[in-house]
Amino acid sequence: MPLMPARPAARLARQGVRACRSRCEPPSRRPAALFFSTSAARRSEENFSTSATPHSRENFSTSTTHHLEADFSTSAAHHSEADFSTSAAHHSEENFSTSAPRRFEAYREVRSRPRWSYTPERMKAPFSPHITHDPTRSIWRVNEDPKKLDAALNSFLGRSGERMLSEDLKWLAVTHKSFDQGRRGFNDRLAFLGRQICILECTQSIITSPPRIQATPGDPFAGRREPYDDPALRSIDSLAAFQPNDVLNYNTLTRIAMETGLTEVVRWKPRMPENLDGSGYDVIMAGAIYGIIGAISLHKGGKYASWIVREKLLKRVQPAW
Repeated sequence: MPLMPARPAARLARQGVRACRSRCEPPSRRPAALFFSTSAARRSEENFSTSATPHSRENFSTSTTHHLEADFSTSAAHHSEADFSTSAAHHSEENFSTSAPRRFEAYREVRSRPRWSYTPERMKAPFSPHITHDPTRSIWRVNEDPKKLDAALNSFLGRSGERMLSEDLKWLAVTHKSFDQGRRGFNDRLAFLGRQICILECTQSIITSPPRIQATPGDPFAGRREPYDDPALRSIDSLAAFQPNDVLNYNTLTRIAMETGLTEVVRWKPRMPENLDGSGYDVIMAGAIYGIIGAISLHKGGKYASWIVREKLLKRVQPAW
């Protein structure tokens, strides 16, 4: 049987398929031409499917992937924007409505109080590691009145003495490190600077004063030698009789502090309230005076601090030596 062209064979195959579907006959009762048309149709469908399937799959997969990605990106972006906007609005409203005013109020309350009047919250421990055997020793009150401190400074430094220092520096100069465990600052470094200024001015005062040392009595070589003598060096011999520590000792400085009222405004905590001398009373009062001199030196300058030492401190003790 001669072969037919591809197009008529495919047409006959399609007609045969439609006829078989309409009659629903089993394959054994179908004519040979129908079998031929069926096989030809099968081959043509295989060729068509083989050639068309890769392109259709690629086109389908590409278009499907593109649409799915577009849909997913659009939906994901929509949901993410909605979630982000909702969460951001929620957190911003919550922070703005609750935390921000509280933090601002706490910050404003802290800034409204002077630094010397309170202990920072972050420096407070939830409990004290120290075991207090005698609770009565923990009771000690200090001055918290700025007017009382100003009056003591006016008595020590003269008129307008409270204006020589700033508010925080005044309280720092009269605060010992035993007060509040040093959490409000203390005057150790100010006292060190003030002590050096006092020693310098006291040494100059001793050198510039008239010589008070006499010639050594009973010198066996008095008639046979004459020591070198110069008017500019005569007063240096006074340092052999007087030292700055002899002039400005703890007892003298404590007496000045008591006369000017500084003992009532110094902030400290004695180790033994029933024994102030054993707790270092004289040392702490002298340190307060040195601290005031050091604070003036930092705030007003060294020349002004030296003038304060000469006029307000040495003149109080000079008749004694």
